[in-house]
Amino acid sequence: MSSPAVRYVAIGDSFTEGVGDELPDGTVRGWADLVAQGWATSSGAPISYANLAIRGKLIWPIVREQLEPALALRPTHLSFNGGGNDILRPRTTVSHVTDAFAHVLRRCDEAGVTLILLSGANPSAQLPLRRLIQRRGDELSDAVVARVAGRDDVVRALNWPDRELARPPYWSQDRLHMNTRGHHRVAARVLAALGQDAPEEWWSLPETHAADHLRGAAYYRAHVGPWVQRRLTGRSSGDGRRPKFATWTTVTPA
Repeated sequence: MSSPAVRYVAIGDSFTEGVGDELPDGTVRGWADLVAQGWATSSGAPISYANLAIRGKLIWPIVREQLEPALALRPTHLSFNGGGNDILRPRTTVSHVTDAFAHVLRRCDEAGVTLILLSGANPSAQLPLRRLIQRRGDELSDAVVARVAGRDDVVRALNWPDRELARPPYWSQDRLHMNTRGHHRVAARVLAALGQDAPEEWWSLPETHAADHLRGAAYYRAHVGPWVQRRLTGRSSGDGRRPKFATWTTVTPA
């Protein structure tokens, strides 16, 4: 039996791993898993799918640890996103991040792989230091787009400018990761960029109840404090984690 014609591998951080879109058994799903399913369903044919993303990763560790193992799988398509964790660190320059995107594009060119380029969604409206995060995110988004100017072969799913996706109902309690609703909208945007059809409801699932979101001191205790503690101790939320799909899994049409 021949292998699927589409072989899609995803690399990145918590955004691509799927944090915020937790299933009842505690595992994470996320937009990349949804894209794989939606792509198979829209095309009417199975696809091969792998996901090497690990939460908490800075952009160059993503490139060093995930890119070559992903290309070794001989994919037809590779999606890449990173930099969200980097822009939260004041010493990180935009060129440090965009150089990583340029490197991934060069390696995809050398391997004959179609790059699916994503920007993360914009969480700044509900975060501390929102103006700083907004400014740095705008600079990074513009710089990445400039790096791929004239490359019509690069599939673009740019979520940072999506004002609807920036609204609080698309975000989880920590305000930094999208919830199930947000991941479905990103998946719909990626499928549209690929020329595939996404279920119409993925663009805007019903809102979750606003009371589910922590506020004030409760939010800082639950989410900001642990984040600061990890920075001070040099730890990452991804320490010790393994990719959820390190080798090909076959996704069939729904």
